[in-house]
Amino acid sequence: MNLNYLLLHRQFLLFLFIVNLLGTIYGYIWYKSQLLITPIIFLPFVPDSPTASLFFTIFLLFFIFNKNVPYIEALAITSLFKYGIWAVVMNIFTLIVEGSLSWQGYMLIASHGAMAIQGLLYAPYYAIKLRHLTIAGIVLLHNDIIDYVFGMMPIYSSLTDYMNQIGYFTFWLSVFTIFITYRITIHNKFNSH
Repeated sequence: MNLNYLLLHRQFLLFLFIVNLLGTIYGYIWYKSQLLITPIIFLPFVPDSPTASLFFTIFLLFFIFNKNVPYIEALAITSLFKYGIWAVVMNIFTLIVEGSLSWQGYMLIASHGAMAIQGLLYAPYYAIKLRHLTIAGIVLLHNDIIDYVFGMMPIYSSLTDYMNQIGYFTFWLSVFTIFITYRITIHNKFNSH
């Protein structure tokens, strides 16, 4: 069985949809304590990973019915890759700083690694054009400003001493994410014609 067959198989798509929907709900619950202390104006910008999986869940719902939603697709691939990689790196950094990691930390590494990969796997099926990626890129970089200028980043208590370095890393991760997305969607499709 080849990968394309699996990625397009209806049962697999339904399974992925359910997993992402449940993961999204769990993600918003995970952020509950931080959301309770977040000013209302910043609420949409705090739960990064569940919002990323929400975009992908919406993409899957349309994709199951053979519809494209390019703005959602651009938001899904960029946010899944960025926040998937970000969470993996932050949990490994926590392991380095603290010398150990809870089972939840290892679960976050696995689930967020999978998040980053699934967004990339569906790249050939996205209908993303430069205008869609431009909006998604603005959203990513705007979120960095909200997180690291206004202090709304996810709370990792043991990493608070490193917020400037994490903010710097996150900015360049956003830039790299935009570049990677461009290369595997717009650039690849342009060069294949």
